[in-house]
Amino acid sequence: MAITSANQLELLQTAEAVAREKMIDPSLVIEAMEESLARAAKSRYGAEMDIRVSIDRKTGRASFTRVRTVVEDDELENYQAEMTVEQAKQYLEDPKVGDTFVEEVPPVDMGRIAAQSAKQVILQKVREAERDRQYEEFKDRAGTIINGVVKREEYGNVIVDVGRGEAILRRNEKIGREAYRPNDRIRCYIKDVRREARGPQIFLSRTAPEFMAELFKMEVPEIYDGIIEIKAVARDPGSRAKIAVISYDNSIDPVGACVGMRGSRVQAVVNELQGEKIDIIPWNEDQPTFLVNALQPAEVSKVVLDEEAERIEVVVPEDQLSLAIGRRGQNVRLASQLTGLDIDIMTEAEDSERRQKEFEERTKLFMDTLDLDEFFAQLLVSEGFTNLDEVAYVDLDELLVIDGVDEETANELQARARDILEAQAREALEKARELGAEDSLIDFEGLTPQMVLALAEDGVKTLEDFATCADWELAGGWTTVDGERVKDEGLLEPFEVSLEEAQDMVMTARVMLGWVDPTELEAEETAEGEEDGDAETEEAGA
Repeated sequence: MAITSANQLELLQTAEAVAREKMIDPSLVIEAMEESLARAAKSRYGAEMDIRVSIDRKTGRASFTRVRTVVEDDELENYQAEMTVEQAKQYLEDPKVGDTFVEEVPPVDMGRIAAQSAKQVILQKVREAERDRQYEEFKDRAGTIINGVVKREEYGNVIVDVGRGEAILRRNEKIGREAYRPNDRIRCYIKDVRREARGPQIFLSRTAPEFMAELFKMEVPEIYDGIIEIKAVARDPGSRAKIAVISYDNSIDPVGACVGMRGSRVQAVVNELQGEKIDIIPWNEDQPTFLVNALQPAEVSKVVLDEEAERIEVVVPEDQLSLAIGRRGQNVRLASQLTGLDIDIMTEAEDSERRQKEFEERTKLFMDTLDLDEFFAQLLVSEGFTNLDEVAYVDLDELLVIDGVDEETANELQARARDILEAQAREALEKARELGAEDSLIDFEGLTPQMVLALAEDGVKTLEDFATCADWELAGGWTTVDGERVKDEGLLEPFEVSLEEAQDMVMTARVMLGWVDPTELEAEETAEGEEDGDAETEEAGA
C-alpha cells in the first residue's frame, strides 16, 4: 500500500474522523500515522537507519527522509545513522559535531504485514491519547458527585458509563441492599482517579461519608454558600448516619436549615441513600458537650474526658443505656466516629460502684501505710487525697482544713508519709542495682528510684539503653489496628509521665551522650517557634 496522491487527502480525512470519534486532537492521530509509516520504512530500508516521516497537514503528502548525525570519530557506532566530521564534508559545508544531514528517500510500498503493524501503532497511539484525555478530564473531579448509567455488572462490581469514560463502583462501595440493572441511572461520589497501565481508573463510592456531605451541599444552599459548614460525618451505610453542622450566622439554625421545610431537604438525601436514617447534630468546640449531642436521642448524666488517651467516659441513667448504645452498638459507634474519641458507656449504678471501690482502695492504702484508723483514712480520701506523695508534700494548710487535724497531727502525718516513701525508694534502688541498673541511669535527673526499677525490669539498665527508647515506649499511647484503637502500655505510664516529658528526657539523654548537638537542637526549636508565631500572626490577620 503506497501512499499515493489519490489517497493523500484520505489520510487527513481518516485522521479527522478518528479524532472526532475519540474526542482527541487530530494532530495526535497524524503523529501516530507518521510513526507507523516510519516503522514500515525502517523495516524496508534497515532498522539501524534514522528514517522519519512528515505528513503535510494541508495536502496529506507524506515525506520520507533519512537523517544522519555528525559525531566525534571515537563515538561513531551506527554507520547508517551517524557519520564523522570528515565524512560529513561530502554533504555539508564546514560540518560540526551535532549537525544533521537530511536526505529524502523514496516512499515505501507497504506490504500486508507492514500495513497491519502500522495499524496497530496508530490504534495504540490513539488509545494512549484517549486515556490521557480521560485522566485529564476526571482527575480534578475527584471529591465530587457524578451521574452515570449502569452498563454491566462484573463479579458484584458495577461498571458505570460516566460520559467520556467508564468508572467502577466496587461491591464494598455499594449500599448493602442496592441492586442495579443495565441502563439504570446512578449517582455516585468520585472517590479516586488513578492513572494506570490499562488506562485511567475512576473509582466510585456510595458508602463514603463525603458522599452524604456532597448530597447535603446540593440540597442545602446555606452549605453551598459557606454559611453552614459540615464539620463531621459518620455513616453505617444504608442504616443510619450522624452529621455534625455549625452555622456562621447567628440568625440561621444549622439543624433546621439542613432538615428543611417539613423535612424536605433531609428527605431528599434519605431517599438517595435508600432510606438511611440521618441524625443532624449541632457542632460544639467543647468535646464533652459535642459528645452529649452526638449520643442523641439518649440522655447523658455525666461526661469524663481523658484528652491524652483520647477516651471519654459517659454515664447514663439505667433506662437510657440501651438507647445510648443503640442496636448492635450502632449509636455509640457512630458517635465515636463523629467525635474521634473512644467512648466507654456505663450506668449511674456502675459509676457509683466504681467510685465506691476506688474510695475503699484509697482508704485501705492510708490505713495500711500511715497506720490510721478507718474513719481518719476516709477523711483524707474525702478531701481528695489519692496517694502518699500528696500527703507528704502538700502545703500544711491543706491538711489543717480537715476536721480534727491540728498542726502537730499534720506534721506527724507528713513525717510518716515521707519515711514510707524514702523506704520504698531505697528498696526500689536496691532491686534496680541487683538487676544491673548502672549509676548513669540512676543519677539521671527526672527518674525516681521506682522509675529506674521499672526500666531495669524491662531491660533498660544504662543511659544508652534509655536514650534509644521511643517516647511512646515510655509514656504509652494508642495504635489503630484493623480500625480498632489498641493501648500501648508505657514503661513509665504508671508514674503519669506524659508524652512531652518522655520526649524531653530521651532528648536530654541523647545530648548528654553526644548523640545530638545541642546547638542544632536549639536552632530547630527556634525555627519551630518562629513558624508557630508566623502562623498565629496570619490567623490574627485573617
